[in-house]
Amino acid sequence: MSTAGQVRYAAEWLELREPADARARSGELLAPLTAHLAQAPSATGRTVVHDLGCGTGSMGRWLAARLPGPQHWVLHDRDPELLRLAAAGMPDTAADGSPVTVRTRQGDITQLRAADLDGASLVTASALLDLLTADEVDAFATACVRARCPALLALSVVGRVGLDPADPLDTELTAVFNAHQRRVHGNRRLLGPDAADAAARVFRRRGAQVWSRPSPWRLGAGQEALLRRWLTEWVAAAIEQQPELGPRADAYLRRRLRSCAAGRLRAVVHHGDLLALPAEPGGTPV
Repeated sequence: MSTAGQVRYAAEWLELREPADARARSGELLAPLTAHLAQAPSATGRTVVHDLGCGTGSMGRWLAARLPGPQHWVLHDRDPELLRLAAAGMPDTAADGSPVTVRTRQGDITQLRAADLDGASLVTASALLDLLTADEVDAFATACVRARCPALLALSVVGRVGLDPADPLDTELTAVFNAHQRRVHGNRRLLGPDAADAAARVFRRRGAQVWSRPSPWRLGAGQEALLRRWLTEWVAAAIEQQPELGPRADAYLRRRLRSCAAGRLRAVVHHGDLLALPAEPGGTPV
């Protein structure tokens, strides 16, 4: 169980990044998704969406208002307080004014199986894949395909960062941060920046049609708070992975934060979005 302090920290971070997430998610994937949902209507007459690792509900707030028709969202997270916040913040209506209803399900999303998705029209997740292992991604994709349920998976880190102006330490810190994202956590080796490509391969191997699109954060003027927070945690993760970097990385962070405060720093933090649809005769993935 998370502590109250951890939940407040997570909720504050998720709130801070939500506008950048909303701008970054790929709207191009909505056309094939909505076309598929229209061709495969739910038996209940409403689109049933399972949002995995929902946090405070950012994905639901972004997507529910962009999908037409009645919707029922099932919000999954292990933390009851985040689930409460997510449910309270969901929109009441869809793109065409149809009703949106919500329920929550507390549990470990790494244990998801096809039976858990019975009746689901769509599975969504945001900033989740890179926190999973290869086996967990395989099991997740297999569950979706067996349930014949589409998956829209947004904002997976892909291991690339662009900073302007450049600094001699940028490349080294990026490499060390990526190693941290691939770290062994407990007995689990996380996929980190390899996750989006790994998921695409697994879905294709299971017969799904897969679309991939970039979804970068573009941070600069007007996003200084997020830029400072991201930069500070990015450097901290690199130091955690390689402590001997500490003195150089601390000096780097001070330089970067001064540049940010002066309005001179720009960052592009690359992510990827993925849409996997159940294969249909004659379908051609892009």
